[in-house]
Amino acid sequence: MIVVTGATGNIGRTLVRALVAGGEQVTAVSRRISAADVPAGVRHVRADLVEPESLKPALDGAEALFLLTSAEFLANGNIEDVVTVVRAVGVRRVVLLSSQGVGTRRHPSDLEDAVKQSGLEWTVLRPGNFDSNTLHWADSVRAQRVVTAPFGAVALPAVDPDDIAEVAAVALREPGHGGAVYTLTGPEPISPRQQAAAIGDALGEPVRFVEQSREEARAQMVQYMPEPVVEATLGILGTPSSDEQRVSPDVERVLGRPAGTFAEWAARNVAAFK
Repeated sequence: MIVVTGATGNIGRTLVRALVAGGEQVTAVSRRISAADVPAGVRHVRADLVEPESLKPALDGAEALFLLTSAEFLANGNIEDVVTVVRAVGVRRVVLLSSQGVGTRRHPSDLEDAVKQSGLEWTVLRPGNFDSNTLHWADSVRAQRVVTAPFGAVALPAVDPDDIAEVAAVALREPGHGGAVYTLTGPEPISPRQQAAAIGDALGEPVRFVEQSREEARAQMVQYMPEPVVEATLGILGTPSSDEQRVSPDVERVLGRPAGTFAEWAARNVAAFK
């Protein structure tokens, strides 16, 4: 049995479906999950990583765990306590959703360090910027056909969350991924201005791009992200290193196909912007 934390999010929903399609028994975990959030027949358990003991019912009988932490956990949780619970119940394999920022030293390595030192078989996924981050623009695109964002000309190889989920499914189900660290990106760098244009193409209507200052963007982001994460994220978005702009081969290496483009993601999710 495989346990998926963050099962109601952009990655978790796709991962649960992929594992079920592969014939796996799955337990889907989130703080407010219900039967409506999972495919028919999938076990679902409410639990909160901030309270690691709440995970125990979900982990009963599990062999593998997909570990996704929230912004709230980063502010208030203790990864060592989570690892202690996971190890004690007999889980053998953990796939951790980390961040490319750990590899480029923008983000702290606490989560990775705890998992790597746990004695469990581990795989670390380090995605860069998500295609789905542009869903923050959905309200303004629907209302005004406008995107407002900072650093309009700075291009990063944003990754499709479905590709992250598919890589996670392979690492959870198949041997040969223990001890691997995968950097997950899209197939090409794309700027916010280009993303706005791609959303317009998917809609069949032009979407205007308005550039924010760094300060304006920061004021918005601190409303839903911890301040240190905001500063690190703005650093990546505004002054990325060569590593952060580099396209990684890892999605194709694991899945045997190229990573999906932002245009493909926008076409598949166009309803959110209508």
